[in-house]
Amino acid sequence: MSTSNVSRRNFLRAAGLTGTALCLGFYFPSNAKSSKIVAADGAAASDIELNAWIRIDTDGKVTIFNHRAEMGQGSYQSVPQIIAEELEVDLKDVNIVFAQGNQDKYGSQITGGSSTIRGSYKNLLKLSATARLMLITAAAAKWNVPATECYAASGHVIHRPSGKKYHYGELVVDASKLKTPENVVLKKRSEYKLVGKPLHRQDTPLKTNGAAIFGLDKRLPGMLYATVERNPRLRGKVKSFDDTATRKIPGVTDVFKVQMDVFNTTREGVAVVANSTWAAIQGKKALRVEWDDTGFEHVNTADIYKRQHEELATKEGLSFKKQGDPDGIIAKAKKTLDVIYQTPYQSHSCMEPVNCIAHYQKDKLEIWGPIQAPDWVQEYLSKQTGFPKEKVFVNMTFLGGGFGRKAFLDYPHEATMISKKIGAPVQVVWTREDDATQGPYRPGMSYRAQGVITNGEISAVKFRMAGQNHNHFMGGKKDVANDSTAEGFLPPYFETIKNISFADVPFETPVPTMWWRSVYASTNGFAYESFVDELAHEAGKDPLAFRRQYLKDERSQRLIDKMEEVSGWKNRKKNEGYGVAITECFSSTVGQIVKVSRKADGKLKIDHVWAVMDCGWYVNPDIIKAQVEGSVVMALGAATIHEITFKDGLVEQTNFYDYKMPRIADIPPIDVYIMENDADAGGVGEPGLPAFAPALTNAIFDLTSKRIRKLPFDMAKV
Repeated sequence: MSTSNVSRRNFLRAAGLTGTALCLGFYFPSNAKSSKIVAADGAAASDIELNAWIRIDTDGKVTIFNHRAEMGQGSYQSVPQIIAEELEVDLKDVNIVFAQGNQDKYGSQITGGSSTIRGSYKNLLKLSATARLMLITAAAAKWNVPATECYAASGHVIHRPSGKKYHYGELVVDASKLKTPENVVLKKRSEYKLVGKPLHRQDTPLKTNGAAIFGLDKRLPGMLYATVERNPRLRGKVKSFDDTATRKIPGVTDVFKVQMDVFNTTREGVAVVANSTWAAIQGKKALRVEWDDTGFEHVNTADIYKRQHEELATKEGLSFKKQGDPDGIIAKAKKTLDVIYQTPYQSHSCMEPVNCIAHYQKDKLEIWGPIQAPDWVQEYLSKQTGFPKEKVFVNMTFLGGGFGRKAFLDYPHEATMISKKIGAPVQVVWTREDDATQGPYRPGMSYRAQGVITNGEISAVKFRMAGQNHNHFMGGKKDVANDSTAEGFLPPYFETIKNISFADVPFETPVPTMWWRSVYASTNGFAYESFVDELAHEAGKDPLAFRRQYLKDERSQRLIDKMEEVSGWKNRKKNEGYGVAITECFSSTVGQIVKVSRKADGKLKIDHVWAVMDCGWYVNPDIIKAQVEGSVVMALGAATIHEITFKDGLVEQTNFYDYKMPRIADIPPIDVYIMENDADAGGVGEPGLPAFAPALTNAIFDLTSKRIRKLPFDMAKV
């Protein structure tokens, strides 16, 4: 659809939501310290800036403008499931429309940090309950009866004594004229009919029958297609190029140099524009480019880790958190554990490769695609192009995986520059090789862990991390520690380990890095929970009982109880290796136990994984289980199968034949359990990943007495 007229009224109309309706959202007055719920009819809504819209039209159809992306994590199901619960409508009557990027209207729209539900569920419940109460009030007034005699069910308001009822669509006109109630009473969890239930996902049929529109599916009239041959050394320049053979490819229409920003550097390449993706790719293959790769470091993987280890040996780093006197205790100790852990660079490798459509016009810019942060893209491209933000329209599609990669700004910027050059809408498609070799990547990290055990107890622990800091790439102060230095480490440990410190040893390379599922917890968790296991062994104590000793809060104790129960931890047998790890990120705690054994040929195998998640208030247990299972599979690949390596500044992996993924035969049985409590909602999409690698390597130690401190490792060679 065209978005040349973007008033709220025209947006509703363009989305097919015409007519009178009850619209509710959060209103953010200028300089207000807090928001408030407001209601309006479909016409008046155009004059109000609303967040998290709920709209009920005269047919009774409920529409929400979802300000976050759906990239497989389940928000397309969870959000309407929340709304339908308090609104008392059938789930089939709830429709989701992706909102355009606009932080002024919607607040943060970044789909990351497992924040969609935990950051909005209270607002969604309150909005839905408010709408229900207004509809009940409107019906009671029409019947001239007390509202207490009425209730809502399946999209109707029913008068209990008489059995009379109105469909919601018959009430929206009257309800939209009512004053919005200040306080509404929400249901108790025991009263839920939908929330907490394993309901089937509404996006599954769309994704199996071809109706779902992903970025690669989107088409615009007159749209062209482009691929880009980018410098394989990430910071090099185009010296010259020969497009003679490229221009002979049928369908190729243009070839030219293009630039895009990658954090604080510029990446150069040569764009090939054509009338089909196939022609653009063939034209790119025929292109001949000479690169200028002077003036910057050509990194090698071995050199990166050598430097990290040297700096961990000689530098204290920037202090992130310190309590007690760990340095003094470690300096005086007769025996100290002092070890290094290492984790690799990783590619995001989303199943849907990076792509973006841009249409640069005289007075506006329009973007379509699989985008995790539409508000960031809007703001960034406004600065890059000079268009005011209200003239930069960023439209989300479904994402075929994101994992943090599609929150980056490089690919919309590149598509914008190409569209500006050719004066037409263009879809820029990255090949799998582009995606693998260009990054950004999860940073490779090294950790130095020191600890002292005295009389079977922890006397002191000291952690230092060395690796690239995303904050520094994005303009953060370089004299401040990485704000994720302790991510993954459970906060209750700080209550019982009296002498402990975390520090960040700043480290830089030319390699672009970005968030990767569970961010730094994915690497921190391996180091920190491996070291807790080493401390337990040094103390001569059972690893799970050791953790119980230092995680004294009730939620951790109940989590450990559940882990013991489901895994049969206390009934472990000879020739079976059991490993445990418990990590926390994005307000959720996950404990995992992995069981390993030897096959008849002597090779290791993973027999079972038990995962227990405490995410507080939750919506759909099936979605949670799917996310934890997917996290375990992703963690297995990162721990034992694949890594990104560099040689002379070039990435050595290019596709799935040399950056291999776990296959179905590699996946052990995975049992997922969800803790029940009344705590606030935590994240779900990411916290299931960090605990797996340390649980696995701790299990291998239990079986073989071999400590694995470097990832990835080959299971067949242990």
